[in-house]
Amino acid sequence: MSTLTRRALVSAAAVLPGLRAQPSRVRIGIAGGRFGATFQWHLDPGCEVAAVCDIADAPLDRLATIYRCPNTYKSFDALLKHPQLDAVGVFTPAPLHAEMAIAALKAGKHVISAVPAGLSVEELEEILATVRSTGLKYMMAETSYYLAPVIRCREMAAAGEFGTLFYAESEYHHEGLIDLMHNPDGTPTWRHGYPPMLYPTHCTGMIVPVMGERLTEVTATGWGDNHVILRSNRYKNPFWNETAFFKTSGGHAARVAVYWHAAAGVVERGQFLGDRMSYFMHRPEGSPDTIVRIAKDGRTELDSNNYPAGKVEIRPANDPDYFDRLPEPMRVKTGHGNSHTFLTHEFISAIREDRHPAVHIWEAIAYTLPGIIAHQSALKGGVSMKIRDYGPAA
Repeated sequence: MSTLTRRALVSAAAVLPGLRAQPSRVRIGIAGGRFGATFQWHLDPGCEVAAVCDIADAPLDRLATIYRCPNTYKSFDALLKHPQLDAVGVFTPAPLHAEMAIAALKAGKHVISAVPAGLSVEELEEILATVRSTGLKYMMAETSYYLAPVIRCREMAAAGEFGTLFYAESEYHHEGLIDLMHNPDGTPTWRHGYPPMLYPTHCTGMIVPVMGERLTEVTATGWGDNHVILRSNRYKNPFWNETAFFKTSGGHAARVAVYWHAAAGVVERGQFLGDRMSYFMHRPEGSPDTIVRIAKDGRTELDSNNYPAGKVEIRPANDPDYFDRLPEPMRVKTGHGNSHTFLTHEFISAIREDRHPAVHIWEAIAYTLPGIIAHQSALKGGVSMKIRDYGPAA
């Protein structure tokens, strides 16, 4: 039997679209010089920043400086034509994510996109269809997935430590975003009147992977005060704040609250309640990440129904930082609870190992779509609406 050499594999990959030689180092192009400059691509041993792109000079210069990359572009189309580019990072305004991700996939590039994946059912379905037709990798850069408390809760849930995990809730409150709704010259930015539930993934990206269930039904309520921004935005959105109540595929309950205008400062937290253990992420007033357990060590008294009758243990969680799971150069503090290097390394590793990344397109839809349907529910006065499950990775 003849041996399949590396040269033969590369030649075969050029002929057969379904057979791809995996790069020893992933050459990535980064679009979006604000948020895109906060990921440590240049620290990943398996990655090289080959090109950068932004329409404005200052953020473009920032990208080039941070990633030590001389290949700069002001056009996304031009970036996609950069020679030997394997992947693209889309870190542009939210309304552009789906369009740019689809263009990059069709140009033969793997894609990592900032959240949300898209703003409509149609956009999400088109990304999914394009991933399927191209066979390329897609990852949504949901930061909450790699917060230390969420990593720990995902793993404790998988180990059965919660017992029955019957309820979860998550809150993303960001009063300061109102200040970002206008440019210095007074013109509106993409955030001007942006519907809160079209930015749900910092919440759903905790709940869905920890519970291990899809969100299948929702009723939602919105609140607004008839401010001029709520009367004049491109999204026709009348709400500052939206609260959604979900039913899960396991018949359990979840709550998501995304607020742009509340006396709460900036809050990004969740809590997960089980019949044996619960986990409460830190609160604005300063309480720490906390684990609550019902003891089951034989010394616990049981009531007539064989349920524990007390002996509750409450203690700080003291989560590890999980940096030992990263290559040594990437063990640095980053934004969004040190999640950025985890996202970077997972995307690069998925390409090099020829597998789906953790937050692949099916998972991205499971985080994004519930918010889209929740917003529709709120606009209709809180009617109950079904949420389609597009299934696990295929």
